[in-house]
Amino acid sequence: MKIALVHDWFTVYAGSERVVEQILECYPEADLFSLMDFIPPEERGFLKGKKVTTSFLQRLPFARKKYRQYLPLMPLAVEQFDLSSYDLVISSSHAVAKGVITHPDQLHVCMCYSPMRYAWDLQHQYLKQSNLEKGFKGWLARGILHRIRQWDSRTPNGVDEFIAISEFIKKRIWKCYRRESMVIYPPVDVSEFTLKEKKEDFYLTASRMVPYKKIDLIVEAVSRSNKKLVVIGDGPDFKKTKTKAGKNIELLGYQSVEALRDYMQRAKAFIFMAEEDFGIVPLEAQACGTPVIAYGKGGSLETIRGVWPIEKSEFGNPTGVLFKEQTAEALLEAIHFFEVNEQKFQPDACRRNAERFGVERFRKEFKDFVEEKLTQFFKSSPS
Repeated sequence: MKIALVHDWFTVYAGSERVVEQILECYPEADLFSLMDFIPPEERGFLKGKKVTTSFLQRLPFARKKYRQYLPLMPLAVEQFDLSSYDLVISSSHAVAKGVITHPDQLHVCMCYSPMRYAWDLQHQYLKQSNLEKGFKGWLARGILHRIRQWDSRTPNGVDEFIAISEFIKKRIWKCYRRESMVIYPPVDVSEFTLKEKKEDFYLTASRMVPYKKIDLIVEAVSRSNKKLVVIGDGPDFKKTKTKAGKNIELLGYQSVEALRDYMQRAKAFIFMAEEDFGIVPLEAQACGTPVIAYGKGGSLETIRGVWPIEKSEFGNPTGVLFKEQTAEALLEAIHFFEVNEQKFQPDACRRNAERFGVERFRKEFKDFVEEKLTQFFKSSPS
């Protein structure tokens, strides 16, 4: 059986690339396709030495750093991949990968991280963050996203089976595409983040500094208190975040995985304010035995055994505190609640919760699902 694995683009080794890595563990014989591949040689280990077939976008000017600017061309580019010789097509998609063209005798399984966020329910948020709410550029951006949305509405017709990365994304797939999906949580390599029970007196947050992560708001909130906060990460919002940092905030910028792991193991709690589709980093923190103080929407509701400060709920081995609004006040209230009840958040409970999302679990669930659908598909196909 010939297998094609199609990913949107390879530019960094992040959440979706970790999923690709584990899919290749399940199907090492798969051939790789991607719109662009700019992963440097020293970081390509997760691709198992495989060659990646890329699109014409790979050769366009400034594609390495400005690849998102080519969004209008991405639907055309992904449709140019000739996958006609493959029996099984697996798309790894948060943008356009699921739009590859397949024929009726091929099974197409889509690992969907989300329908294209900036084209659907988060369009207005992205336009605002990009200063594209008004003017000619704003209308041009809206027109492009309208056309992308029309194209994206067609592409689910070519997908036989959807896999959602969370119940939250399952709802979004149904809302955008009116398609049912199977939830298989992404893999978290908990073996790389070992448990440490002794904690120190500081909080930690870590992320790429982009607007929706709300790192600047975390810094602004904690600066009002006397709590120590360590911030790991770099990105477009770094300078803005730095201007809001008080003397109790330590901004470290980009750090190695080893340094991040060390801080995760020692922190008294990890702070997470994004509305994420799933959220791997909070699970890595829990794998270290570190509880999480998180915005209670999206994937956090599924990955954290959380309690709410304003509700008199039973604890039952909690692994974090959840708050209802992305505001400084809500975060500070959650931190206060955590400190009053800190002894009830046990490191071993956090570790056990994270272990539910391990890589072995993902491989088994993913391969079992695909094999079952292959059997059904080829049994029902005319001989």
